[in-house]
Amino acid sequence: MTSPTLFDGEAAPAAVSPALRFFVPGKAAPQGSKRHVGRGILVESSKEVGPWRERVALAAHNAMAGRALFDGAVAVTLNFVLPRPKSAPKTRTPAATKRPDLDKLERAILDALTDVCFPDDSQVVSLSGYKRIAEIGETAGVEIRVEAES
Repeated sequence: MTSPTLFDGEAAPAAVSPALRFFVPGKAAPQGSKRHVGRGILVESSKEVGPWRERVALAAHNAMAGRALFDGAVAVTLNFVLPRPKSAPKTRTPAATKRPDLDKLERAILDALTDVCFPDDSQVVSLSGYKRIAEIGETAGVEIRVEAES
C-alpha cells in the first residue's frame, strides 16, 4: 500500500496556500453506529473505522506540516475512490450506489480531522462529499481538501 502524499509533493506554507489538500490511500471505512456492551461502555460497530481514522489523522498531521489549526469556519471537500469490485465490468465503471453510505464515510473523516486540522468539527460550515468506484488500476482512498471559509 502506498503512503499518504501531498499533491504538490511538499507542504506549502500557510501564507502561500490557505487550503490544505492531500490524498490518503486505502479502503475507506464508514463510521457506523456505536453499540452498547454494558456498564455504559460503547464500542464502534465497525472494526475497520479505528485504523482508518488513525491513518487519515496521520496524513492530515503530515499535511499540516506544523501550521496552526484552522480557527474559524471551514469548508471540507471529500472525494472517495472505493475499491473496484471483482464483479465490476471491465469495459465501464458503474456508479457507486452500494454501501458504504457517503454520510458515514464523511463522519469518519471529520472525526479524524478534529484536533488535527481544526479544534471541533462543528467549525465545518460547508461539506461536499463524492464517492465513486476506482477505475481499473486506480488506487482506492480519499482526497481531502480543507480550506478557511471566507
